[in-house]
Amino acid sequence: MKIEVLKNISSANDAIAAQNRNKLDEQGVTAVNIMASPGAGKTSFILQTIDHLKGKLKTSVIEGDIASKIDADKIDEKGIPVVQINTGGNCSLEAHMIGSSLDKLPLKDTEILFIENVGNLICPASQALGEHIKVVIASTPEGDDKPSKYPLMFAESDAVIINKIDLAPHVDFDTAGFKKVVQGLNPDVVIFEVSSKTGDGIEKWCHWLTAKAKKS
Repeated sequence: MKIEVLKNISSANDAIAAQNRNKLDEQGVTAVNIMASPGAGKTSFILQTIDHLKGKLKTSVIEGDIASKIDADKIDEKGIPVVQINTGGNCSLEAHMIGSSLDKLPLKDTEILFIENVGNLICPASQALGEHIKVVIASTPEGDDKPSKYPLMFAESDAVIINKIDLAPHVDFDTAGFKKVVQGLNPDVVIFEVSSKTGDGIEKWCHWLTAKAKKS
């Protein structure tokens, strides 16, 4: 009986996610679900990406957090349309939350929608939102064992970002070993090494994202 209830909940979320996807497709918007553990640098990565896409693609953001609007304020300071979702304890954004937020954004003036998910490497991996692209960020200070500990997240993602490469000389992070595990889980994944602080590697990521968005 419990298994059936969980199945029904998942089916309901997937149905709403499909509705979200249709709405985005109708407006020509590519949605990017940004996932990572707390402190990996999701907001800084989004801000760097927005700066590099300025004048090329119009962007909007949905910010997901358990509480506060600290990150949304940073986006707002850039003059970028943003909606804050506070989950109040939920460890992931859900499709119905995204559906409500889409109505508050200028989708007609948006080409790329960044969805910053709640900081977590478990729950967001299995929650469809209606996104076109799934991205997971792993930062060098976290260690290189995250793909082994949270395989579903890395197996389900279209792109993996190794963030904070500026700190790599000062921490114990086996880049080659990390990539080997990720590619073993997901042979089609694209891996980018970036620094959201210095901007290194962001241009290469943006080039891929732009090409991917045009195909969506």
